[in-house]
Amino acid sequence: MIDGGEWLNEPGQWSEDPAQLTVVTAAASDFWRETHYGFVRHSGHALLAPSEGDFTASLRVQGDYQALYDQAGMLVLVDERNWLKAGLEHSDGSPMLGSVLTRGTSDWATGPFLGDPADFRMRLTLQGGVLRVQASGDGRHWPLVRLCPFPAARRYRVGPMCCSPERAGLRVRFSEWRIGPPLNKDLHDLS
Repeated sequence: MIDGGEWLNEPGQWSEDPAQLTVVTAAASDFWRETHYGFVRHSGHALLAPSEGDFTASLRVQGDYQALYDQAGMLVLVDERNWLKAGLEHSDGSPMLGSVLTRGTSDWATGPFLGDPADFRMRLTLQGGVLRVQASGDGRHWPLVRLCPFPAARRYRVGPMCCSPERAGLRVRFSEWRIGPPLNKDLHDLS
């Protein structure tokens, strides 16, 4: 599914064919650096493709979120201290859109998701040092989740991500993976 993709923390259970990637998470898998909790975790699962310069990447995510902090979506990585993860996360008993921007330490932004949490799409566009995060319930309408500065690098790694800090066994299916040049859409063009 992901040409040239390499695992960051390969899960013990996964399968891939040309149409989809299925992952079952390991226990205590997570991406986080220091803020509030004081610990560093870089143990989440991600299958990352290289990108030289700016890009738009998108995919479909289908998961069965049950435990606190179960999460799946996308990761864009420069190195262990500079990355962003975004997706759906089970928090306080509800599915929430979440994103964590890490530039030395992590932040966390979260909000409700109005679509079907078991089946949604993510899109990341990196252009000119700015990262745009969008989520969609139908693949046609793409509301903004986050707009943030992102470190410049010669090479980025981007792809599907999942983790389950409180348990093992979150099953996620990723499909409809695409990566290419930035879309060059206006900020308020939600198509």
